[in-house]
Amino acid sequence: MVGYNVQTAVDTKNHLIVAHEVTNVGHDRNQLANMATQAKTAMGADELQVVADRGYFNSEEILKCQEAGIVPIVPKCITSGAQANGRFGKADFIYHAEKNEYRCPAGQSLIWRFSRVEGGLNLHRYWSSHCGQCESKAQCTPSSARRVSRWEHEGILEAMQIRLDKAPDSMRIRRQTVEHPYGTLKAWMGSTHFLTKTLKRVSTEMSLHVLAYNLKRVMKIMGTTQLMEAMMT
Repeated sequence: MVGYNVQTAVDTKNHLIVAHEVTNVGHDRNQLANMATQAKTAMGADELQVVADRGYFNSEEILKCQEAGIVPIVPKCITSGAQANGRFGKADFIYHAEKNEYRCPAGQSLIWRFSRVEGGLNLHRYWSSHCGQCESKAQCTPSSARRVSRWEHEGILEAMQIRLDKAPDSMRIRRQTVEHPYGTLKAWMGSTHFLTKTLKRVSTEMSLHVLAYNLKRVMKIMGTTQLMEAMMT
């Protein structure tokens, strides 16, 4: 919807929009914990599992979800230049927590060297002293040594990837759940999309659309008579 970014949280059971928000920020990277927390509150849940697309992947947001009792499933963005060039990616380096070191595809150990803060994240750096003699170096790095960074809460991201690997249909379910109500709303609004201007007015307009969508959805699930009886009790 041109000029605005509409965030929606939809429950997988009834396909009702349980939370929504309109922003004028052009990306979703900082919205995961916000929308997940709103959904958890709206549903009155003690714990909640949320599925989002890779546009929501943000290490700090995922940590916030974990701290709020929310279990996120978000595919990681593939930004590795090494993989794009046909070299080993970070996933090929296995971390051993008991030794606090990585094992590379050639079987060498990448040991901890130092830690520093980058982009607000506390990162640990690992590399091996054997890269120069390694027969697989051309498949690994054009630099003198392959360096691997690890966030202090990297275990949370690894656990999330395991959940995603165990539930490969998660992204298909996300599309089926979210895209239908979003597409329905866009069809109702037509080519002009929002009729109002300014974030406050657009947010109000969006709230009315969501209310109408949810009412129609509940009427289809429960029936008009049962819905009216529930509203009067």
